[in-house]
Amino acid sequence: MQAPASQISMESRTALRCAAAFAIVADRQARGDERALAYPPLARRGQEFFVRSSAQAMDASGLDRNAVAAELQAEAARLVDAQNKTGKGGKDTLDMVMPPCLLLLEASGL
Repeated sequence: MQAPASQISMESRTALRCAAAFAIVADRQARGDERALAYPPLARRGQEFFVRSSAQAMDASGLDRNAVAAELQAEAARLVDAQNKTGKGGKDTLDMVMPPCLLLLEASGL
């Protein structure tokens, strides 16, 4: 039986949020977005963090791959929607999320 998404721990939810942020930034870096290029390259390290965080969330919560993928998509949508509401100028949600997420990435040893 699949566990409800609400059973995802705060630690796993934070890691999934960072994984989604890394995926967004890595995609924008690949497209040459200047704001995204201000961050360290995330294509390889961010992808590995994404994979490990997803696996850890599945193990810890009992959710299957599809449920974790849905959580990641929802998190990415929240980040993008929040950015769209703030517009192109100024500090957006992604900019606020990235510093602690980069610390989490460093702490992961990746």
